[in-house]
Amino acid sequence: MLTAVLYGLAASSALVLGSIIGSLWDPPRWLTGILLAFASGALISALAFELFEEAFHLGGAVRSGLGLLAGAAAFVLADSALDRYVTGHPGPEQREVTKAGASGGVGFALLAAVTLDGVPENLALGVSLAGGVSLTLLVAIFFSNLPESLVGAVAMRESGQSRKTVIMTWAICALLLTGAVVLGRLVAGGLSDAVLAVALSFAGGAVIASLADTLMPEAFEHGRPLNAFATAGGFFLSFVLAA
Repeated sequence: MLTAVLYGLAASSALVLGSIIGSLWDPPRWLTGILLAFASGALISALAFELFEEAFHLGGAVRSGLGLLAGAAAFVLADSALDRYVTGHPGPEQREVTKAGASGGVGFALLAAVTLDGVPENLALGVSLAGGVSLTLLVAIFFSNLPESLVGAVAMRESGQSRKTVIMTWAICALLLTGAVVLGRLVAGGLSDAVLAVALSFAGGAVIASLADTLMPEAFEHGRPLNAFATAGGFFLSFVLAA
């Protein structure tokens, strides 16, 4: 269990680091787009060669496939509910409109969105630890957390929040997501192979949906043309770590 705590803290430390940078500096959007592209490639590789591969071996094509679809559906439902709560519309493009503003509770809406994206990733990390150490997924989550928290911190600072409030808020978010890693490890610890396969693939499906809905569109919009190279670089690094 100590491993789960340490891995959770390591992955979530990027949220605190990003919030510190974002509270002091307003980075160009192309840079955050490239970082998100790198994280997307790393997550794709980690999911393909660790998380879902393990689920497939443990439970076969049917269980792992159904778990993957269920995880994606769960994320889409939760994400649509968040969009509707924040903007009054269920579409992700409405959240982008909200992100573009710099007043009211925009920063906290971003925080909620990042938390929603981070929960399946960190649960997946915790579940994967039941089968051994998952360094590739840890690296991928770190690089996805960093640019998201950086952009969120900038939005919060522009909406009038103090640097201390921004950093403390993201630190609390980091602790919550660390708890998600521990929860994932606890839940997976006593599961049979068949159920663990579903849990792994469910977490993987949620992460894939998060990639398609949040990380990759943002990387494509702001990181072109270097986003293609960054995605390939993230994929390669994650693959090497998994080899």
